[in-house]
Amino acid sequence: MAPLLRPAAERFHSQLDWLDSWHSFSFSSHYDPAWMGFGPLRVINDDTIAAGRGFGMHPHRDMEIITVMVEGELHHRDSMGHAEVLRAGEVQRMSAGSGVVHSEVNGSGQACRLLQIWIEPDTQGIQPAYEQKPFALTDGWTLLIDPEARAGAMAIQRPVRLWRARVPGACTLAWPADPQQASWLQVIDGQVMSPWPLGRGDGLGLGAGDAPEALQVAEAGADLLLFELR
Repeated sequence: MAPLLRPAAERFHSQLDWLDSWHSFSFSSHYDPAWMGFGPLRVINDDTIAAGRGFGMHPHRDMEIITVMVEGELHHRDSMGHAEVLRAGEVQRMSAGSGVVHSEVNGSGQACRLLQIWIEPDTQGIQPAYEQKPFALTDGWTLLIDPEARAGAMAIQRPVRLWRARVPGACTLAWPADPQQASWLQVIDGQVMSPWPLGRGDGLGLGAGDAPEALQVAEAGADLLLFELR
């Protein structure tokens, strides 16, 4: 299949006095049957939340929720008893399972930015679970989510993998995902030059067998997420 490009400017956009949110796929009141997700990947929201504001207590069910903190910090509370602060460089995963209620509030004095990701679980009704970890990003790919929790990664209720790469300048990044699996590449910041020109907020879906051998990152560097989807 041809690569599925989701240009940043064509994403859905929600803007409030405290929230600036870009949705790669249909979300909340934004609906397009052509953009309901990509395989089990259902939500990628790029959220900037104003200081002292956030989402009050609200429920989730039967969804794997991953939060990648890009800038600032976010205060999390949930019905499982967790009260945590998620800081830039950290990743949170929450299995909503049979049901969980939580809040996400920026308790700091500056805006924060995060990517919230929803993935369909392969089993419904499981016991809710929560985990968060800091990840020291190197110049290559860092594994964040892995079914076997390799290299300090976290596992979710779906055999997917997620990497993040934050590189400061021009480089070649070998493709770490299984080329025989579907994948999704999301640009947090910076630019990819080839095999496709991609910039901040762009996303790209690839079918099984369509993965490149490597990505060429532009001189300005890039911050990337890569999903291997099953």
